[in-house]
Amino acid sequence: MNDLVDRARTAVTERAELPGMSLLEHLEELRKRIIHSGLYLIAAFFVAYGFHERIYKFMQQPITTALQKHHLDTQLVYLNPVDVFNLYLKISFMAGAILASPFVLYQVWLFISPGLYRQEKRYILPFMSATVGLFLAGAFFGYHYVYPGALDFLIGYAGQFKPMVTVGEYTDLFLTVILGLGITFELPILVFFLALFGIVSASFLWKNVRYAILIIFIIAAIITPTPEVLTMCVFAAPMLILYLVSIGVAYMVHPSRRNRQKQPS
Repeated sequence: MNDLVDRARTAVTERAELPGMSLLEHLEELRKRIIHSGLYLIAAFFVAYGFHERIYKFMQQPITTALQKHHLDTQLVYLNPVDVFNLYLKISFMAGAILASPFVLYQVWLFISPGLYRQEKRYILPFMSATVGLFLAGAFFGYHYVYPGALDFLIGYAGQFKPMVTVGEYTDLFLTVILGLGITFELPILVFFLALFGIVSASFLWKNVRYAILIIFIIAAIITPTPEVLTMCVFAAPMLILYLVSIGVAYMVHPSRRNRQKQPS
């Protein structure tokens, strides 16, 4: 751990020595990027709100299918008159954030690019496409495979009771699973930046793979909606694959490899 902290400190020191903006200029640039990102999020929110009923119908499909499978009433309920209004605001904000994510990520890249070397700035397109693509892949995996199976198990397990699922509780569970998997699929992006700045390396990741497996299963146990070991393994399996992919990413972008490529043969 101390070695990792030392690497991070060294990386920050090296980036600080790059010719570029002063502290005040960095703060002004940060303010500008935050304002631009906020405007994108607001615009995307209103676009998503125009389709809020369609978005919720899409979200409700897994629970509808699971209830129909067990011959139960598919109508969800609400307990407070403002629940549905708050629900539509929440899902519009989440959908708007996903819609605006490419534009927000570009603002993030513009902010950090002054601290990158020239050869590192060419990663902007892979960074943006991989970030959005991995999140959507995680959300797709959760929506079509993990979440329906979890709902089927939970409803079937409570077969002796009559379910009364509220729209708020269902939405919270849906967002926890889908967004949780979407975010965990971003592991290669995190490793990409850590390796790009020389904080971690492929050898470091491989040497600590047993600790990574433990952490991955802990995360899977937290975000899985059922107590089944099999379901937890379904959550953990793609994260383990992504960790192995991250080792390859770290090898490709680590400064030591780039320096070897520059050396004349």
